[in-house]
Amino acid sequence: PVEDYAKGRDLPGVEGTSRLSPHLRFGEISPFRVWHSLRERFPRHAPADVGIFRSELGWREFCWHLLYENPNLATQNYRREFDHFAWQTPSDAELEAWQQGRTGYPLVDAGMRQLWQTGWMHNRVRMAAASFLVKNMLADWRVGEAWFWDTLVDADAANNPANWQWVAGSGADASPYFRIFNPVTQSKKFDAGGSYLRGYLPELADLDDRSVHEPWKNPAAAPGYPEPLVGLQESRERALETYQRLKDG
Repeated sequence: PVEDYAKGRDLPGVEGTSRLSPHLRFGEISPFRVWHSLRERFPRHAPADVGIFRSELGWREFCWHLLYENPNLATQNYRREFDHFAWQTPSDAELEAWQQGRTGYPLVDAGMRQLWQTGWMHNRVRMAAASFLVKNMLADWRVGEAWFWDTLVDADAANNPANWQWVAGSGADASPYFRIFNPVTQSKKFDAGGSYLRGYLPELADLDDRSVHEPWKNPAAAPGYPEPLVGLQESRERALETYQRLKDG
């Protein structure tokens, strides 16, 4: 779907991504073959979406160069000041709630259940699920990196830790720590009709398109679905306060 990649890649309820990542990870196809296939397909004027797809291939290669220069990428903060970040250790119950898709936030839970059932998760949802763990739950990014390494069919030694560190703010060219994905805002924007959410969360089948993003507002219509694990506003403020203490030294 490369000609509609810019928009399609952000919609978890449609087939808008290439699904090449597992095949790239296991060497069944090379990024160079993909790159040159695009050049053959669009020899002159490639649509802008093709450029965005190429940039994603470039990001993948950047991660591998990063790993080459930093072989401890999966275990060591690229930005060493994060060695002093006050991560919190989630309880076994809290960690299992995240791993099993029982956080009470539909986008995070749908993604984590998709991961467990299929070995793959949509990239937009990966960012939201990772942000929830390291920002809202304040868990060390290495906890999430290890879980994705065990469960993703496309997890590789470079992209998995590099992207977790990007979300955590500790990596190269990292997302600013204060960028905290709101899973409700994200699902309303990228899965407005709730088709992706309902596909993995049968407890929400009876909720309308508006309520499906915030089931705690209508718990009687979503029996068996858990209450939110943490409050979004309170946990966001806690994360930002923790980061400010790191900056203040």
